[in-house]
Order: sequence, then structure tokens, then C-alpha cells
Amino acid sequence: MTVPFWIWAVTIVVILGFFVFDFYSHVRTPHEPSIKEAAWWSAFYVALALAFGVFVYAVWTHQHGVEFLTGYVTEKALSVDNLFVFALIMGAFQIPRKYQQKVLLIGIALALFFRLLFILAGAAVIEAWSDVFYIFGIFLLVTAAKMVIDEVRDAPPTDPNDMWVIKMLRKVVPVTSGYERDHLIVHKKGQHAFTPLMVALIAIGLIDVLFALDSIPAIYGITTEAYLVFTTNAFSLLGLRQMYFLLDGLLDRLVYLSYGLSVILGFIGVKLLLHALHENNLPFINGGDNITAAPEVGTEFSLIFIVVVLTVTVVASIWKNKRDEAQGGVDTRAKAPTD
Repeated sequence: MTVPFWIWAVTIVVILGFFVFDFYSHVRTPHEPSIKEAAWWSAFYVALALAFGVFVYAVWTHQHGVEFLTGYVTEKALSVDNLFVFALIMGAFQIPRKYQQKVLLIGIALALFFRLLFILAGAAVIEAWSDVFYIFGIFLLVTAAKMVIDEVRDAPPTDPNDMWVIKMLRKVVPVTSGYERDHLIVHKKGQHAFTPLMVALIAIGLIDVLFALDSIPAIYGITTEAYLVFTTNAFSLLGLRQMYFLLDGLLDRLVYLSYGLSVILGFIGVKLLLHALHENNLPFINGGDNITAAPEVGTEFSLIFIVVVLTVTVVASIWKNKRDEAQGGVDTRAKAPTD
């Protein structure tokens, strides 16, 4: 079934409305959200996503409902990994906590816009060339392997100040030396200048776009419906700001998260390669004919596998932290300043 344009339009307007509501109700006036506030709104957006999944399940087809739920769980798990990088950016730019909400919300909204462009482009490529699933699958397998290698080597994440885009930005646009309340752009000495808050916002937007290079192929490994790909991304990003403050201080305790995510990405990569064999047109593989004997991984199995991996990851992380606490040796990450 082709999703009509008006459904796309209504969905985008509603998603945009939530971002606008979030800005005017929570972000416009700078403040540090309480744990209770962050927990309440995180639960609200998760419940909203689940309600949408039930709606898709009932109105569209059961298969599409399961695909949405599987995709949402996957994207939500990957978005939690984003929070580690967000915390790094907040610390690198020394952003006061009461201003962090604005940076997160606008950066995430911009990232969703660029993800929409990626999703539509990906759908067009898949329609024109089904063998792109080979590229998606190999890319996810390489990404999964890199995540494991970086974790084993304990490689430090890239400092946002070392990003070439940020360096170039600071060469061509004046940047103030300090913060000007929660302003992104100020007018001083006859010229406009970015504040460090704007630079951090751009960094978060760019980082999240880079994360989309992993998440978009991953979700296309679960469903090829562009509408579901977009809505799973949108609902996973809605409430990500609140989740950042809810999980702040707990992120460092998810010590096995990268391993769990690498397993999930590797699993989806294999699934994509198997699917590509069924759609094969490459002349050097089976003479260009489809390989229908290749096994297909069902969406229901994918959902169960992903949930099990995430559960094992969390339980193993909790067990390791308790063991380390008993031995008096828990490592912690540096946090952003509180004022």
C-alpha cells in the first residue's frame, strides 16, 4: 500500500507540532529539568509511540504494526547511544545545564529534517536498485565490527572541537568567547556573531546526522516502507531531550551498550544480505538470478532477538557495576558543568 501524501503531510505537521509544543512549554524559559519532569515526559513519548504502533497494527496490517514496533525499539536503542556523544559535546563546550535543553531540542529537530531527506533518498534508491541492500548490509557489518574494536581498544570519542566542520565554521563566522544567556546569535561591534551555544547546536545536529548513516540502513533492514522508516525515527527522537536528563549519570553504567548495539547492527546487516540474495541482480552472484533458497529472517524473530539482546546488555551491565562497586572500582565519565 502506498501511503497517500495527505497522511505524510498530517504526520509531519503533528510531529512538528510536538517539537513546537516542547519548545514553548519547556525550553523557551531556560531551566534545568527535574528527574520527575524528565521521567514523566519520557514515559509520555514512549507511550505515544506505542499507541501509534497499535494504531498501525489495527488500521494498516499486523505485519506493518510489528515492523513499526521492531524499528522503534531498534532506533530507540541506537538513540540512547547518541546520548553519550551529546554528553561529550555538552562537556566540551562547557554548556550550563539550564541552557542544554535548547541545544538538544533544536539540534534534534534539525537532525530529523535531514533524516527525512535521507529516508526519501533511500526509498528512491531501493526502488531503482534493489541491490543497494548489499551495500547497506556490508556497511552495518563493518560498523558493528568497528564498534567492538573501538570498545576493546577503549578509543576516546572524537572531541567536537576537532571536527573539521566546527573548525571551518570558526574560521568564517565570528564566535563569541562566552555565553550570552541562551542566545544563539548576538550582534556586537557592528556584526553578528555565533555564540558557543550555536556552535554546540550545529555539532549536535551534525553528529546526529552521522548517526543516521547507521540507523537509516538498519531500519530499512526491518521495513522498506519509507513512511514507517520516518515515523520510527521521528518517535525515537521525540522525547530524546527528556531521556538525556533522565539517564544523565546512568549512561556511564551501561558499560556493555556498545557491544549490544554492535550485535544488533551485525544481525540486521546479515538480514539485509540474506534479503539482497532474494532480490539479487548482480551478474557475478548466481548468474544474476535470485537465490530463493537463502533463508529470510522474519520481523517477529527480529523483534524478539533485539529485545533479548538489549535485555542481556542491561542485565550484564547492572551485574558488572554491582561487582565493581563491591570491589570499590567503578569508573565514571566526566559530566557537563551544572551551572
